[in-house]
Amino acid sequence: MTATSWSEQNLNLHVDGAQVRLSALRSPGPEPVLFLHGFGSTKEEYADFTTFPGLAGRGFLAYDAPGFGASTSSRLALVSIPFLVDVAAAVLEQFAIDRCHVVGHSMGGLTALLLADRLPDRVLSFTDIEGNLAPEDCFLSRQILTDPCDDPTTFLTDFATRTRQSAEFSSTLFSSRVLTTVDPHVVRPVFESMVDLSDNGDLLARFLGLPMPRMFMHGEQNAHLSYLPELRQRSVTVAEVVHSGHWPMYSNPPAMWTELRKFLA
Repeated sequence: MTATSWSEQNLNLHVDGAQVRLSALRSPGPEPVLFLHGFGSTKEEYADFTTFPGLAGRGFLAYDAPGFGASTSSRLALVSIPFLVDVAAAVLEQFAIDRCHVVGHSMGGLTALLLADRLPDRVLSFTDIEGNLAPEDCFLSRQILTDPCDDPTTFLTDFATRTRQSAEFSSTLFSSRVLTTVDPHVVRPVFESMVDLSDNGDLLARFLGLPMPRMFMHGEQNAHLSYLPELRQRSVTVAEVVHSGHWPMYSNPPAMWTELRKFLA
């Protein structure tokens, strides 16, 4: 068994008036692959990129978003999707990354979409793993409106209970992690911004208008997504991960890595 090829690093950033401390995993290299995790997830879910055949040896960067995993912010109430885009841009500047491939899952997919839209000349390719493109994608985040609760800790606890009972593959695993990976105080601003952008941000048109190669990856349980035919018609690579739902990194990571390897090649 070979040793890990990444190192763990902490970054101290000043973003939009907040002091942000990020925990990151990094393997230096030209034109690295930047991973932006989803709600309730962490950077560690992507570390196997550095050892998967055909991907090992590429530059790699993943970090916990502020308020998730081991990362923090002095102003958690600011942690919305636009704030996370600003954080991602600051990370690229901190590491002097001029060009990179970007992979984002769910919340991270939405963040990556807005990052690619802002910096199209610096994003070489964009892999969107079940990131929000339409109102129908808010099956998690819209609970901030459909199941309101004034206490953030109680909301997150109830959210985990509801998700645990979902029929989506790996929802039980996800719900078991969310209480330990998410600071309750970021839930409302993140979820409200996700819903607002999904309902009013013209996300599908922005995704289709991006100039770089794009792949949309989804679990087979979500093959019903209404916009998949249009993605295929508009020359977007669409990859379906078998035996998976919203979280292919939990349900079928080898298939997820294989699709990513084919796309990056």
